[in-house]
Amino acid sequence: MDNLNLSKHISGQFNAELEDVRNRVMAMGGLVEEQLTNALSVLHSGDDELARKVVARDRKVNTLEVSIDEECTRIIAKRQPAASDLRLVLAISKTVSDLERIGDSAERIARLATEHHSKRQRGMLVSMEAMGRHTLKMLHDVLDAFARMDVEAAMRIHKEDAKVDNEYEAVVRQLMTFMMEDPRSIPNVLDVLWAARALERVGDRCQNICEYIIYYVKGKDVRHLDMNQVEDLLK
Repeated sequence: MDNLNLSKHISGQFNAELEDVRNRVMAMGGLVEEQLTNALSVLHSGDDELARKVVARDRKVNTLEVSIDEECTRIIAKRQPAASDLRLVLAISKTVSDLERIGDSAERIARLATEHHSKRQRGMLVSMEAMGRHTLKMLHDVLDAFARMDVEAAMRIHKEDAKVDNEYEAVVRQLMTFMMEDPRSIPNVLDVLWAARALERVGDRCQNICEYIIYYVKGKDVRHLDMNQVEDLLK
């Protein structure tokens, strides 16, 4: 915890509790990253067994969210943290919520692979590969930034979401073309469109975590601000 520049407390136990809950967030983050990696692999390969593994492990992600959130509540009630300590606990609580939702997106994407898709639909799914790699990198990088509470990295990652949004719009345009060329493909296209939307939301969740990092380190709530406003606020 020293690398976060957290102040030492009279109670060594309090330090241990903060360190433990932070480590549990990182463990949850690692699991969610693995879930998303596997879900994206399923999009490409159609591996039913791997898809079922992702679906089954989503329960573990949910359990971790509940247990970490309960620990955050217990720390607030018992320790009554103030200033940066309180911001850390709140940032952790919000982060695990977004991680759980990223896990949900991975699980839902994997479920598509358990259905019997046509060769054409498989091609549509593969068309999302670039966006998938981008969102996975965002997740990996934001977890690293969270571990170090690195504001500069958080701001850099925050900007990446605009690129993911552009990739999502390109996928949507391509899918619209499929539907216009062959109206019979509409049900399949809607399934793929839903998966693309789930990936786009992963980028949004990573952006949220960036904002929690900034909130903890700088004590500034930058939600709903564009990056120019954030940069001006942090000057």
